[in-house]
Amino acid sequence: MSRIVYVNGEYLPEEEAKISIFDRGFLMADGVYEVTSVLDGKLIDFDGHAQRLARSLSELDMGAPATPEELLEIHRELVARNDIGDGMIYLQVTRGSAGDRDFAFPDPEKVTPSLVMFTQSKPGMADTPAAKTGIKVISIDDIRWGRRDIKTVQLLYPSMGKMMAKAAGVDDAWMVEDGVVTEGTSNNAYIVKGGKIITRALSNEILHGITRAAVLRFAQEAQMEVEERNFSIAEAQEADEAFITSASTFVMPVVEVDGTSIGSGAPGPVAARLREIYLDESRKAAI
Repeated sequence: MSRIVYVNGEYLPEEEAKISIFDRGFLMADGVYEVTSVLDGKLIDFDGHAQRLARSLSELDMGAPATPEELLEIHRELVARNDIGDGMIYLQVTRGSAGDRDFAFPDPEKVTPSLVMFTQSKPGMADTPAAKTGIKVISIDDIRWGRRDIKTVQLLYPSMGKMMAKAAGVDDAWMVEDGVVTEGTSNNAYIVKGGKIITRALSNEILHGITRAAVLRFAQEAQMEVEERNFSIAEAQEADEAFITSASTFVMPVVEVDGTSIGSGAPGPVAARLREIYLDESRKAAI
């Protein structure tokens, strides 16, 4: 059965989906996106993703194509139509198409934003073997634009970072600016030292991760110590543990940075416990 996608008010088989060649998401990367995980047929952290979407749209002075309630309905309809047990829903909003290419924004009274959504089925996503073995990362220079807190579709450099990691025979890359880690290519980065969880504070330099917010909240509720500050690659290499968080990986241990094993070289207890708590609590709150 063909996957059913959503394009500007219509549910369509993916092979019938079309968007204008003049859409500004295609021509200018003038768009934002969200990815919401699905476990057991239910949405994880939907409210957080909806709120961040609203913020991204506001920061770019872009109109919302639907209300949060309407987006929730579309998410649920896509899950049902595609029979998604475990997986993800990708949502993208662009400034739309004015019928030609122009650097200037189109008149929002005349051009409505485009909304595209589709599902990705990932059976057993919460039980990935990588969570038990951990992943390896390299460091790369962070040369992205300065508003990384806006979840835009400008993903060329993160994609290049993924390919740099692949070429190096590892799983991912951590980006470094002014001697300290900003974040991973598609995730927030953490280290653990003496039982303390250390991660960069929120700013324009990093994405305000929805999974990050939930994990830090759960950590504090579990009486774990959290310190939000910068850390270097050298400090990471000397840490007891390291891990990443994202909507698709949840909490994922990092066992090697730039060829240096972290701690024992195996996933540590803090990351393992946080992953367990996050999955348990998220499933309870899923909608």
